[in-house]
Amino acid sequence: RSGHHRRAERMIYTRKSSGTLAVALVTEVFHDDPGGEVLREHLREARDRGADLAVLPELPLNGWAPATQIARDEDAEPVDGPRQTALAQAAAHAGIAVLGGAIVVDADTGERHNTALLYSASGTCLARYRKIHLPEEAGYWETSHYKPGNAAPEIIEGLPLRLGLQICSDVNRPQGFQLLAAQGVEVVLAPRATPPETYERWRMVLRANAIMSGAYLVSVNRPGPEGGASIGGPSLAIAPTGEVLTETTDPVHVVTLERSAVAEASTEYPGYLKRFPEVYAKGWSGLDV
Repeated sequence: RSGHHRRAERMIYTRKSSGTLAVALVTEVFHDDPGGEVLREHLREARDRGADLAVLPELPLNGWAPATQIARDEDAEPVDGPRQTALAQAAAHAGIAVLGGAIVVDADTGERHNTALLYSASGTCLARYRKIHLPEEAGYWETSHYKPGNAAPEIIEGLPLRLGLQICSDVNRPQGFQLLAAQGVEVVLAPRATPPETYERWRMVLRANAIMSGAYLVSVNRPGPEGGASIGGPSLAIAPTGEVLTETTDPVHVVTLERSAVAEASTEYPGYLKRFPEVYAKGWSGLDV
């Protein structure tokens, strides 16, 4: 096992508590797994270790297409296309909820979007979220591959805690976290593909977002370099206090999240501060950004 750990004391998993969510951080990608067996093995391991939900990295069934500026047809698919079907079937096979993703083509506009997809343990799609903030630089030529999403993140029900979704660069623009916090989010899931050289900066931003939103944050990274792009560094689970509960490069690592920690954060500083959305909406409305 990797030495990149700071483990919280392992907690015994039970299904009796509706205020507890056990999450598996799956720091692995599956684009060289055409039959889906490796993915299913990882999900079965997560389930056997007590996880309710497995969180995969950004675009886990794709090779890292934005390593180049060339957008290929085979990297994208329609709604409920083959990668999405594989994720749904793997979730149902293992009996565990799964957060994955795909480059999905909008049937109305023909535009491609980097889309996070949450499936229940029965394989039902609970939520789709399109990445909004897209980089365009060496190794991360994302605007060459897909368009920004145009829908704000919303609360997702159906698991023991209330979830929200962000994707990678979205965490560097905290509006999504603030909106989710105002809706009562308890856990924000943020799959990513980031380079090891900038890991400490990402870690700082992720911790700050957890504190400001008063919610848990789980961010799972792609495991290594691809196509010339420098990718790698730990996956993290962060408490509402900003404490890093775990940072790991293990293929499967399980952490348990408690609703009581979110409730406590809401009563402490800065959790109890009012948000004044009308003030900021007025300020934003006069800007051309």
